[in-house]
Amino acid sequence: MPSVPGAGLFESPRQLRGHSVDEEALTQITPGVSSRADVETLIGSPSQTSTFDNSTWYYMSSVTRQRPGRTLSVEDQRVVAISFTPAGVVQEIKRFGPEDARDVQVVSRVTPSPGNDRTILQQLFGNIGRLAPGVGGQANQTIGAPSR
Repeated sequence: MPSVPGAGLFESPRQLRGHSVDEEALTQITPGVSSRADVETLIGSPSQTSTFDNSTWYYMSSVTRQRPGRTLSVEDQRVVAISFTPAGVVQEIKRFGPEDARDVQVVSRVTPSPGNDRTILQQLFGNIGRLAPGVGGQANQTIGAPSR
């Protein structure tokens, strides 16, 4: 990509996010030999573990840049997944990059929740009669007792 004079002046700085894994440290992990403790010593604690067990550790990182209008632009994203056997030995190491990403269609439907459809009059007068005696500044008084 050619450099435009003065373009760096208006660009925001790149921000590294997450846990970037050093490729040299990753080459020191040997499937079938290295343990969880070895992995943690070499590359640190994972960003995330598998949802229902501790059999896979995920190290996620990205490079972002602030765009005009305060939205983030993701320039690069990497995930390293390390799977372990039940005995805690490294089984497999996988690397994922932007080429492995899939677009997800966001559904714009809204699930209705019952009880929230109130008219303006119901909203204005809905609390009338809900206060118990003695609540809200009203004092309980005995009939015939002088008030102070």
